[in-house]
Amino acid sequence: MKLGILGGTFNPLHAGHLHVAGEFARLLELDRVLLIPTRVPPHKRAQQLVPGRQRLKMCRLATEGNPLFAVSGVEIRRRGKSYTVDTLAYLRRKYPRDRLFLLMGEDMFLTLDSWRRASEIIKMAAIAAAPRGGSSVKMQAQKERLEAMGASVWLCPITFLPVSSTEIRRRVRAGESLEGLLSPDVAAYIKKKRLYEG
Repeated sequence: MKLGILGGTFNPLHAGHLHVAGEFARLLELDRVLLIPTRVPPHKRAQQLVPGRQRLKMCRLATEGNPLFAVSGVEIRRRGKSYTVDTLAYLRRKYPRDRLFLLMGEDMFLTLDSWRRASEIIKMAAIAAAPRGGSSVKMQAQKERLEAMGASVWLCPITFLPVSSTEIRRRVRAGESLEGLLSPDVAAYIKKKRLYEG
């Protein structure tokens, strides 16, 4: 089985995330995409996030009934910061026969070789990156650099939807409509739990 792995804060998970995941699945012919909300990403402050259990719940609500998606709480359950290398080691043990594809955007891809134990990451999973606005010279150079380290790399031309978690949180605070930006179940959960209001 070909398993895509998409991690993120998902604060909250929205239509843009699901669109990108679906496009990766189509282009790479993935059987499933595993969404993994992070506990405390190394590059973000924890106080910006709603609790992990609530972000995990929103991921499950957004993907319920869609066989393409699965959701894992592996990083939410882990203590401390979330490092990709630790998550991939866990997934390698859990899915020993599957081919893993680590899915990411341009910003993360361009810094991948500086991540903790990057040389191990590229041995455990193929790397698939979506450039913003088409393939860039920087993306191609990074692809070649990672391939020289032994990585399998795909650059996937994906059109991004104009939606962001930051915009959703702003709309919640302003009392504006969330229609079309995230699943109705997630919107209802945000309202019920009064998330992002302050």
